[in-house]
Amino acid sequence: MKIGELAHAANCDVQTIRYYEREGLLDAPERLASGYRHYAPRHLARLQFIRHCRALDIPLAEVRQLIEYAQTPYQSCHAVDALLDDHIERVRRQVAALQSLERQLVALRRQCEGATRERACAIIDSFMSAPAEHACPCHPAAP
Repeated sequence: MKIGELAHAANCDVQTIRYYEREGLLDAPERLASGYRHYAPRHLARLQFIRHCRALDIPLAEVRQLIEYAQTPYQSCHAVDALLDDHIERVRRQVAALQSLERQLVALRRQCEGATRERACAIIDSFMSAPAEHACPCHPAAP
């Protein structure tokens, strides 16, 4: 199949396929006499594997490791388990940071009494006067 057909079958963009090829995650396809890339079913399977990993927010470096592990499927699952445990811990930290952000936003929203001609918006005032250490816990403070 050609790259456009592969992209359609995998429900992704042609540029994504080219990127994964450049990154070495997807093997380079054979070239037809016409110069077109010719992708085999193994390319679609690998692309679906990569996309499933990415849908789980697994970083490309770890996807690369999982591909290496998949090439020796009868090895111990210990390395795969460890990789996934690390990813689960990162997700838990992100969830905690987002929950903290939600609490901050809800508290901030409660400050609103409605702006009038006599009184400025309390939320905007809070943004203007907040020190940098009150920045979002999931994003570093801007310089």
